[in-house]
Amino acid sequence: MHISSLPNDYGIGKMGREAYEFIDLLEKAGQSCWQILPVSPTSYGDSPYQSFSIHAGNPYFIDLETLEQEGLLEADEYKKLDWGEDKERVDYGLIYENIFKVLKLAHKRFRKSPAKGYAKFAIENKDWLYQYGLFMALKFAHEGKAWYEWEEPLRMHKGKAVKQAVKKYSNDIDFWCFVQFEYFRQWKKLKKYANERGIKIIGDIPIYCAYDSVEVWAQPEYFYLDKNKKPIEVAGCPPDVFSEDGQLWGNPLYRWDYMAREKYAWWTERISSAFKIYDTVRIDHFRGFESYYCIPYGAKNARKGQWRKGPDMKLFKEVNKKLGELDIIAEDLGFLTKKVVKMLDAAGYPGMKILEFAFDSDPDNGYLPHNYKSSNSICYTGTHDNETIVGWVKASDEKTLEYCKKYLGVEKDSEIPWAMIRLCWASVCDTAIVQLQDLLELGSSARMNTPSTVGENWRWRLDSFDSVSDELIKKLAELTEIYGRAPKKDLKKN
Repeated sequence: MHISSLPNDYGIGKMGREAYEFIDLLEKAGQSCWQILPVSPTSYGDSPYQSFSIHAGNPYFIDLETLEQEGLLEADEYKKLDWGEDKERVDYGLIYENIFKVLKLAHKRFRKSPAKGYAKFAIENKDWLYQYGLFMALKFAHEGKAWYEWEEPLRMHKGKAVKQAVKKYSNDIDFWCFVQFEYFRQWKKLKKYANERGIKIIGDIPIYCAYDSVEVWAQPEYFYLDKNKKPIEVAGCPPDVFSEDGQLWGNPLYRWDYMAREKYAWWTERISSAFKIYDTVRIDHFRGFESYYCIPYGAKNARKGQWRKGPDMKLFKEVNKKLGELDIIAEDLGFLTKKVVKMLDAAGYPGMKILEFAFDSDPDNGYLPHNYKSSNSICYTGTHDNETIVGWVKASDEKTLEYCKKYLGVEKDSEIPWAMIRLCWASVCDTAIVQLQDLLELGSSARMNTPSTVGENWRWRLDSFDSVSDELIKKLAELTEIYGRAPKKDLKKN
């Protein structure tokens, strides 16, 4: 469950008391992992996979009640605002309109007496923090327009224009640095609370950067752009059984040759940064490191693309050399060639097994647990890109459901959700993960994301913890105990 889905009265989940309460529920249920989506600031479409920065945290998740306790806000300054009437849906438009007004009030008070540790935070994160602050200051000065719509000197990141902007927008830059300080101060406390209770945070990083990001704006040499900083080709996925047009993500591609000459320092720093935030890191679209799909910039769909060779294990050998062995999950879904499988085996990272992909009536289907060849994998009922189990049941054909019920040993469609969770827990996989929506047996309205669509994704929220009953917690705890997945009594705490 992503942070955005936590309940509260302020429109979107935050790193406040509800987050701590959720960790308490996880501990009570005998769980040892909490997997979330990327926590970076979201851009167009509100997707956590399209962010303004790969290093920054999402300002939406800053807990306002905590800022009040710190003396940076008055209760009326945020509690009387309209954060949306529907507690089960995030209204991103409303949040965008309100959150920065509130945070600027907090910043105004903060400047009078900066918190201890602010200067240290700024120094430790100087490699990205000030550039991000400038980028966001300029974005707001241009009424939210993407950097490639700014005037030419700033668009091209010319030295004189950048220096003048730093001077002109110094107060705004300080505001954005303050926002990141508060974000990471709250995050550090929350993660510490989870780790002390034997729960590790599984985070997520997208393989690509958004075109409208500080990285592409300020470091264009790492991306496949022309002399005017327009993409030459962009990322996506080819047509398949799920999408006849393929998936057009639109992200700029990397100049892997340039990165190789620098011994992949950019990627090493990116992964290092992620491990300062998470205990385990899932890398999205991992197969893209072996070979990646290129679509001509300006294309309306992903049909006319081609595959190109990626860095393969050269990148991860450099990462391992500089950072040591890391707890990484490889998102290995999609079109996997023998070369991709070879890279995955060489990397040694656990891949993903999705049970919703398993029941096509083929007993040799690789997602069926009896075909799992190794425990070095993560079993999921479904991910944020899938239907909830209840939604999947309603959308599946009769043949699929009949095979599913026979495999699970149940007779009714209504028995499938928890039978599938049990199957997930019973698998040989080292880790088993379920969406909260599936524990609660929620329908399609609780789906987090439908790939290749924009407008209604990333919005689901839990209205309150009342639905996470003691009976449900006990049921999950018992299942976890039965299959030997409960934390050991002598669990070493981080």
